Amino acid sequence: MDLVNGKCWGSSKKDSWKNVLLLAYQSLGVVYGDLSISPLYVFKSTFADDIKHSETNEEILGVLSFVFWTLTLIPLFKYVFIVLRADDNGEGGTFALYSLICRHAKVSLLPNRQVSDEELSTYKLECPPEIKKSSRVKILLEKHKNLHTALLLIVLLGTCMVIGDGLLTPAMSVFTAVSGLELSMSKEHHEYAVLPITCFILLCLFALQHYGTHRVGFVFAPIILMWLLCISALGLYNIVHWNPHVYQALSPFYMYKFLKKTGKSGWMSLGGILLCITGSEAMFADLGHFSYTAIQIAFTFLVYPALILAYMGQAAYLSKHHYIDTSYQIGFYVSVPESVRWPVLVIAILASVVGSQAIISGTFSIINQSQSLGCFPRVKVVHTSDKIHGQIYIPEINWFLMILCIAVAVGFRDTKHMGNASGLAVMTVMLVTTCLTSLVIILCWHKPPLLALAFLLVFGSIEALYFSASLTKFREGAWLPILLALFLMTVMFVWHYATIKKYEFDLHNKVSLDWLLALGPSLGIARVPGIGLVYTDLISGIPANFSRFVTNLPAFHRVLVFVCVKSVPVPYVPPAERYLVGRVGPQDHRSYRCIVRYGYRDVHQDVDSFESELVARLADFIRLDGSRQDGNGKVSVEGSQFSEAADEGALTVIGASAFSRMTAYDIESTQPASVSIGFQSAESVGDVIEMESVNNGRRVRFLLDENVEIDRQVCEELGELWEAQNAGTAFILGHSHVKAKQGSSVLKRLAIDFGYNFLRRNCRGPEVALKVPPVSLLEVGMVYVV
Repeated sequence: MDLVNGKCWGSSKKDSWKNVLLLAYQSLGVVYGDLSISPLYVFKSTFADDIKHSETNEEILGVLSFVFWTLTLIPLFKYVFIVLRADDNGEGGTFALYSLICRHAKVSLLPNRQVSDEELSTYKLECPPEIKKSSRVKILLEKHKNLHTALLLIVLLGTCMVIGDGLLTPAMSVFTAVSGLELSMSKEHHEYAVLPITCFILLCLFALQHYGTHRVGFVFAPIILMWLLCISALGLYNIVHWNPHVYQALSPFYMYKFLKKTGKSGWMSLGGILLCITGSEAMFADLGHFSYTAIQIAFTFLVYPALILAYMGQAAYLSKHHYIDTSYQIGFYVSVPESVRWPVLVIAILASVVGSQAIISGTFSIINQSQSLGCFPRVKVVHTSDKIHGQIYIPEINWFLMILCIAVAVGFRDTKHMGNASGLAVMTVMLVTTCLTSLVIILCWHKPPLLALAFLLVFGSIEALYFSASLTKFREGAWLPILLALFLMTVMFVWHYATIKKYEFDLHNKVSLDWLLALGPSLGIARVPGIGLVYTDLISGIPANFSRFVTNLPAFHRVLVFVCVKSVPVPYVPPAERYLVGRVGPQDHRSYRCIVRYGYRDVHQDVDSFESELVARLADFIRLDGSRQDGNGKVSVEGSQFSEAADEGALTVIGASAFSRMTAYDIESTQPASVSIGFQSAESVGDVIEMESVNNGRRVRFLLDENVEIDRQVCEELGELWEAQNAGTAFILGHSHVKAKQGSSVLKRLAIDFGYNFLRRNCRGPEVALKVPPVSLLEVGMVYVV
C-alpha cells in the first residue's frame, strides 16, 4: 500500500496483469459480497405477495427476463463501463462525484476555500477551464445559491440512504441465509430458531468490528469465490436437469408478456426484482481500494456470469415445480438438492456475513467523509490497520447500527418487508449517482449536454420505474429508510448549516493585524515563554476567540501560531503539500499562520505527533524564509529575481519530506508567488536544483551557495522556537455556544438553539478530536449569534 499518497495500490495503468488479476480476486470479498448474495432473496421477495406462480410459467420467466436485463443494464453497462470512469484520483462514491463537480464549478459550500488549494497535485482537472467555454449548465449552477444547497441536499440524501442500506442489508442477508433451516426443520421449530440465530450472528458481527477486518479479511475473497462457484454449479445443474430451454426467457419479449398478464401487480413486484442489483454501488464506492480494470474483470468474467446462471437455475427449477404457498417454497433453498443443502447453507451464512461486513465498513467510511466535510457531528474514528488504508471503526455508529439492525430483524421477521425497505434505499442511492454523473459528464468531461441527458433518461428512467414500485410498498417496510433518511438529513444539514454560520460570524468579527501588533507592555500585555497554538477556522485575520483570550488574560506566548485544520474537495492531500505556513506580522513578532489541509478520504494519522510535526514545519519555513533574503539565496522565475514581503498574506507550502517542492502563495492572488526547494537542515546546500512548475511549465531554479552560513536572525528565530517548545505548548480553543438571532424564524431557532446545541453537547469536542492533552488545553468561551 502507498501510505504516502493514501492509496492502497498504484495506478492500474502501471500494474502488470498478474497484479490486476490479484486485485480482481481480492475485490471479491470487499466489493461483491452484498451483490453476490442477492439470489438468496430476489425470487422470494418478488413472489411474496403481489404475483403468483402459475402453470404457464409466464410469471417466473418474466421475472428472470427482468433480472437479466436489470443486471445487464445497471451494474454492467452503467457502472462498469461508464460510472467507474468518473473517478476522483482513483476514488469513487457519492463524495467523489460531488468533489469533482465542486472543483469544476463554484458550487461548494465549504467556507474557507483558497486559491492555493487549486495548486494541489490531486486537484487535477480533466480539461483546463480556460480552454473550454463554460457551459450553460455551469453558469446556471454557479449563479444560483439555492442550487448549491440543492446539490448538497442530493448528496446528503444519497449518503443517508447508504447508511440506511448499512442498517438493512445485514439484517436481510443474514436472516434470509439462516431461513434455509426451514427446509430442514419442522415449521414449529424453525420459527423459534431462525430469529435467535440471526440476532446472535448480527450481535457477533457488530461486536467484532473494533478488531478490524484486516485480521480475517484474507478469508473474505475465498468465501465469496466459493459462494459464486457454488451458485454457478447449482444453476448449471438445475438448467440441465429441469429446463434446458429456460435461456429463452432472456428475450425482452418475456418482460412485455409479464407486464401484460400481471398489470399493476407486476409493476408493484418490481420492488422485489430490483434487489438483484443491491450492492452494485459498492463497485464505485470501493474503487479507491482497487483499480478500474480489476473491478471490471472481476464483475464481467466471474460475478456477472455466476449471478445469471444462479437466477436461470432457480427459474428452471421453479418452472417445473408449481407451488400454491409461494411465500414458503419459492425461495433459494428449494432449488438446492437435498444432499448438498447443509453445506450450501453454511456457505450462504458465511457469504452473508462477508457481504454484511462490507456494507458496514462502507457505512463507516461514508460517515467519516461526511464528518471531514463538516456535514456530520464529530465522532470517534478508530483506524484498525496501520498498513491498509480506509479500514476504520466508529464505535458510536457501530452500536447504533447494531441496535437498529437487530430491531429490524425482530420487528419485520420476514424477507418481504426487509426487501421493500432495502430496495427503496438502494434505488435512491442509484438515482443520486445517476444525477451526479450526468453533471460530471457536462462539467468535468466537457461532453455535450445531450449526451448527459441521454445518460440520465436511459438509466434514470429504469431506476425511476423501480423507485416508483418501491414507493408503493411504503406501508410494508419502505417507510423505514425514508424515516431514517429524514432524521439523518436533518442532523447533517443542521450541523452543516450551523458550521457555515459560525464561520461567517468569525469572519465578520475577526480582528485586524494592527490590533495584534499593538499589543505590548504599554497596554499591560506580557509575552510568556512557550508556544501558543490558536485553533481557528479562519485562513486570514486574527480570530475573535484570541482577542477574547487576551482581554481576559492579558498575556500570550512568545511564539504564537494560528492553526487552521481544513478540508479541501480532493480525496487526498500528499504530505508534501499538506502544510501552508506564513508569518503574521514582522519577523521579530514571532507569530505565524499554519493551514493544515486534508482530503475527504485522508487518514489523520499524524495527529498523535501534531505538535512536533508543526514545530518541524515552522523550522523549515524559518530556514526557507531566511534563504530568500538578499545575500543568502535567490529564487528566479523565468530569469527574473523575486523578493517576497513577509506579510500576513504570503503562505508557503512546506513539505513533510526533504527536498519537497515549496510554493509561496498570496491569499488574494491567483498565481503562485514563487517556487522554491526545501532543504534538510540548517546546514548549507551546495547544489543547484531545477524543476518544472506543475501548471505553466515555467522552469524554477533555487541556488544556495554552500559557503554562505545561515543568517544570524534565522539562528535566533530557530533558537527561540526550540526554547519555546521546551517551555511547553498551550492549545487555545474556542468553547462555543450558538444561538439564533432575535427575530429569527421558529424553524431556525429550533434548528440552532435546540438541534445544533444538543448535537454539540453530545458529540466529541474539538479538543478530543484533535487529541489535545488536557493539561495543555485553554478554552475560550464564545457565544455565536447567527
